[in-house]
Amino acid sequence: MKVDNPQAFRFIMQDEIYLLNKDKGVNITPPATAPVVTDKPEPATATAEVTEQPAQVAAVVKEQFVSPPQPAAVAAPTPQPVIQTVEAEFNYLGKNNKNFLVLVNYTAETHIADTHLAALQSILKRKDLDLDDVAILNVNKYAPVKLAALAAFFAPTRLVIMGKDALPVGIGNLPLNQPLQGKKTHVLYSFSFDEMMSSNDNKKIFWEHMKTL
Repeated sequence: MKVDNPQAFRFIMQDEIYLLNKDKGVNITPPATAPVVTDKPEPATATAEVTEQPAQVAAVVKEQFVSPPQPAAVAAPTPQPVIQTVEAEFNYLGKNNKNFLVLVNYTAETHIADTHLAALQSILKRKDLDLDDVAILNVNKYAPVKLAALAAFFAPTRLVIMGKDALPVGIGNLPLNQPLQGKKTHVLYSFSFDEMMSSNDNKKIFWEHMKTL
């Protein structure tokens, strides 16, 4: 059956059958969709757990097994031994009242041979000096003897070195029979008494230079 006017359905069919919901004025709300339950954890939660766990484990490990760095121990300075300078002691003839030092070298004598001492005293007398004014040191008993030790002990203002065997260590190369004036000491390097006793010329040369001291 063909019906051109929809309103004609009211006369042949019940309202509940031919009316659409929008024509009835009924507002039908579709049923709420139930949340889908899944066994998989939420991504955000999973990420948080994965992020937290290593950090927590690292903190525990650090607390239990990793000791905080200790400051480096500073070793106490090792005390240095005190070096004491022992002043040399010399056994010499005379009293060194005028700081006049005479160096000789004798193997078999304590100080100087008697004949040589008599000759030296004669020379000193001509210079208005006596044995108390000088110090006669036999370096053979202290070989090698250092100039610094002699200077510290005798503080000589005049120094006579009689023979090459009487030269102290550290004095350098001295010209023979040429008096030298140092800052503190007038030095004469000349013959030994053995060299002078057999030669009048050597005695004369020695005396000429001794006069200038």
